[in-house]
Amino acid sequence: MKMERDKPPVKAPPPAKPEGPDAVDTRLPPDPFTAVLPAIAALGAIASIAAINWSSQDKTPDRSKSKRKAQMALRELETCCMGLAEIFRRFQRHPRVFGGEGGTNAPMKFGIQGARVNSDGARGFQQVMNDVASMMVLASQNAFDVMCAIEDGEIEAPEEVYFSFGEQQERLNGLIQNRPSMSQVLETGVDVAEKLCGLVRDLKKYRIE
Repeated sequence: MKMERDKPPVKAPPPAKPEGPDAVDTRLPPDPFTAVLPAIAALGAIASIAAINWSSQDKTPDRSKSKRKAQMALRELETCCMGLAEIFRRFQRHPRVFGGEGGTNAPMKFGIQGARVNSDGARGFQQVMNDVASMMVLASQNAFDVMCAIEDGEIEAPEEVYFSFGEQQERLNGLIQNRPSMSQVLETGVDVAEKLCGLVRDLKKYRIE
C-alpha cells in the first residue's frame, strides 16, 4: 500500500483588518481634554464681555478708539458662537474619542484617554484641534473689539445683558471647579455657545447708529 506523503501544514489566513469609521489600528488614543479645554476657553473669551459693565468706568479719556466698526465685530462674534456650538456638537458625535474612556462618565481632566483611533480618526482629531485653535483666536479678538465698541459708546446695552453674559461665565467656571463628566461638559458647551450667540444678537439691538 502506497503511503501518502506528509502534507505541509495549512497556514491560517491572516486576521481580517477592521473596516469602517470605527476601525482601530495601533495609533495611541488622543487625550480629549486637550481639545475640549481650549474650546471652553474660547467660550470664556466671549463670556468675558460681562466684565465691561464694571470696567468701562475706568477707561482713560485719551485712549484711542478702535478703527473697527461695531457692526462687523458683532457679526463675526456671532459667527464664532455658532462655530463653537458646532465644534461641541462634533465632540458629541464622537463620544469614543471625546467622551473620555470610550464615552463613560470620566471626569474632565488631562490623562483621560479616549478610545484608540485609526488613521482617519487621528486626522479628524488634528483637524478639530486646528479648528478650535482658530476659533479661539477669532473669538478672543472679536470679543475684545466688541468690548472696545461698548467702551467707546457705540453699543449701549442695559445691565441685564451683561448679567446674562456673567451667568454663562459662571457656568464655565463651574465646569472647572466641579469637574463634571466629559459628556456633561460637552452638553454644557453646546448650550453656553447657543446662549452666548443669543446674547450677541441682543447686543446688535443696542448698537448706536
